[in-house]
Amino acid sequence: MLHDYINATIGFEGLSRVFDKPSKSLMRMFGPKGNPQASNLFAVIQYLQEQEGIHLEVKARKVA
Repeated sequence: MLHDYINATIGFEGLSRVFDKPSKSLMRMFGPKGNPQASNLFAVIQYLQEQEGIHLEVKARKVA
């Protein structure tokens, strides 16, 4: 889902310029079989949140 979001907003070329990483590497990293390091994942999410003016939040849910 993040792959599609990046495509629809900044694009991988734009993200490549921001993070100084090859666009192909970013595409693989956020592709269906990708496995980004937590530092890369959180950096990209933080950047996208700042650019889009949104705040993502994860909440735990109690299971009965």
